[in-house]
Amino acid sequence: MSKELIYVVEDEQHIQQLIKYNLETTGYKVSVFSDGESALSHYEFDRPDMFILDIMLPDIDGLDVCRKLRSNPKAKNIPIIILTAKGEEFDRVLGLELGADDYITKPFSVRELMARVKALFRRCHTSINADETIIKCGDIVIDCNRHEVTKNGVKIDLPLKEYELLKLLALNPGIVMSRELLLEKVWGFDYFGETRTVDVHIRYLRQKIEDDDSNPTYIETVRGIGYKFADKGDRECPF
Repeated sequence: MSKELIYVVEDEQHIQQLIKYNLETTGYKVSVFSDGESALSHYEFDRPDMFILDIMLPDIDGLDVCRKLRSNPKAKNIPIIILTAKGEEFDRVLGLELGADDYITKPFSVRELMARVKALFRRCHTSINADETIIKCGDIVIDCNRHEVTKNGVKIDLPLKEYELLKLLALNPGIVMSRELLLEKVWGFDYFGETRTVDVHIRYLRQKIEDDDSNPTYIETVRGIGYKFADKGDRECPF
């Protein structure tokens, strides 16, 4: 049975308790908070394995909470699922750009939420277990053991999904990978999101690894299909 601790940050009591009940029934430990400041304060002495974070909160909003977590080196790899009202595309995209790993729109089914939680934890655990060695791509080095990326010797901080995308693309140089395939491989088979999610993460990743993200040389767009990684060096990862 799972023992991961999940923080649920949601000010609507009925949604908060619904999520808490179903997560605990599945086997997770759960702490609930009605505002972002309380969750951030509690995090300092009881760190969770995942955040489920509503955007609309009474003090600082969920996007600010996400931003603060991703700016904290100790929290940068903690999975974050954001909750957003149906149709609020700007909030969803901004949340992903700030480092959230997934989003779900209200109203949502409990089954869908549980599937996303499981898929995200599975991807995190798989990433840890599969990392074995070094990938060199031109002046970019992916150290799978340390879960670190450097460019010209300078460390680049990447959230989990950006790291997974970069690693997957770098392991398949010159191969066109569709958005659907990237969703399947990085987010899991039961991911319910849109292919726009991939585009958002790729754009943010390019801003960190490209000299000029408006004219990328590493991650190339293949119009109407997806992306491919340019062949720029040796690869020492044996998968």
